[in-house]
Amino acid sequence: MKIVIETPKYSFFKYIRTENGYRIAFCSPLPTIFNYGFVEGTKSPDGMEEDVLVLGPRLPQGSTLEREKFEGVVKFLDDSVRDDKKIVYISGFRSTVLLAFYFRLYALFKVFLYALRKRKIAKCRFEGIVIEKKKGVKNQK
Repeated sequence: MKIVIETPKYSFFKYIRTENGYRIAFCSPLPTIFNYGFVEGTKSPDGMEEDVLVLGPRLPQGSTLEREKFEGVVKFLDDSVRDDKKIVYISGFRSTVLLAFYFRLYALFKVFLYALRKRKIAKCRFEGIVIEKKKGVKNQK
């Protein structure tokens, strides 16, 4: 699978890829603590490509990775639509506790973003992290 990085680690801006390059989707009160991208050529329930979190060093926007599998998934609901994020681990610090804290705050931020931008009450919720153990056994946090 080809993973494309849209939003580099530590960015306050969430980007999306368009035909003309990358554009800012919104500004977050929290910097991303991971590289944020997508699996090229896929489609998720929200109509966009499948989201991927790449844990490791900061990667430039537009950089790509090839992977055969994911190390886990962040279960997330965005405006009542399933919007899970696959997890890829490269190297360095990783903490499911920190990721869970980040996505709880992110869900709250998204509720406010929908209220301000679209004048609607949206259901956004972090629902846990599933980590794949090396032997293929799943572990839910």
